[in-house]
Amino acid sequence: MKKHLPALMFSLVLGSVVQAESIRHEHRQQMGRIHQGIRSGELTRSEASRLYQREAALRWQTVRDRRDGSGLTSSERNRIQTQQNRLSRSIYRQKHDGQDR
Repeated sequence: MKKHLPALMFSLVLGSVVQAESIRHEHRQQMGRIHQGIRSGELTRSEASRLYQREAALRWQTVRDRRDGSGLTSSERNRIQTQQNRLSRSIYRQKHDGQDR
């Protein structure tokens, strides 16, 4: 068991790093989609403003959750993923709702 402990610790740390990077990647991707919607005229200013605010609130919640303990728990990761999925659907709906700048 003692022989496998360093490998186990490494895999746990690596797993949390990969999940944290996945959350950051999703954030960057959604911000890019909002920027693209503004450039193409698919999003109005008010739509973009609301989407930016929701993304900022989600990012801040993630930062607070990480500070609370030793990273994100599985329930926190699941909640964040659910919120990211909802935001992604909102971005899609706002971009395709027929309102143009």
